[in-house]
Amino acid sequence: MKTIVLIEDNEDIIKGLDYLFMQNDMLMFSAKTIEEAKKILTVKEYDLILLDVTLPDEDGFTFYQEWKDNIHVPVIFLTARDLEDDIVRGFELGAVDYIVKPFLNRELLFRISNALKYSNKEKERIVSLEDVTIYLDRMKVVKHQKEIVLTALEYKILFLLVENRGRIVSRDTLMKLIWEENERFVNDNTLTVYIKRIREKLNIHCIKTIKGLGYKVDAYEK
Repeated sequence: MKTIVLIEDNEDIIKGLDYLFMQNDMLMFSAKTIEEAKKILTVKEYDLILLDVTLPDEDGFTFYQEWKDNIHVPVIFLTARDLEDDIVRGFELGAVDYIVKPFLNRELLFRISNALKYSNKEKERIVSLEDVTIYLDRMKVVKHQKEIVLTALEYKILFLLVENRGRIVSRDTLMKLIWEENERFVNDNTLTVYIKRIREKLNIHCIKTIKGLGYKVDAYEK
């Protein structure tokens, strides 16, 4: 399963693309500001970035120019800026594509698929937690040759913990992820409940609670 980072402040676009990507076996993490994006890009593994130009705290062009040496995946500008100079600037910075809003979903998926051909990631990412095997690219969890069914949000939480194995993931970071998915049902106990469900479904003990800070898993990659 491919992972997309969407840097976009339009809530309707965020929700629409999250649904579109889930329907097409892609996982999406979103950031509404450049500050949020930097945090996501620092702690997560990802395959492609969709980047708006006009954002609340910084220009998307400036951000990409400053961070491009730290980004090793295809970048597509997804923006309402349709002037020729802007389009040319996007490609000059190194973007593999430039898509002007409004866009068609099927066209976006096609152009993402085409952009991913630029990616050098060929080896499937597989992580083991005790006797559980997690196929990150396929969003699949297997225990004793049997697939464990997780909800989309449970998998996102597990994915974030696994991608940061050996490091503490704060409660605030995980709560933000839950809040983005279902803000009407979030309270102080929500994260505890989700972690409990994940532990029970996987029947593992390596998801550690770090009191007062968050959670951590220790794992090795196959």
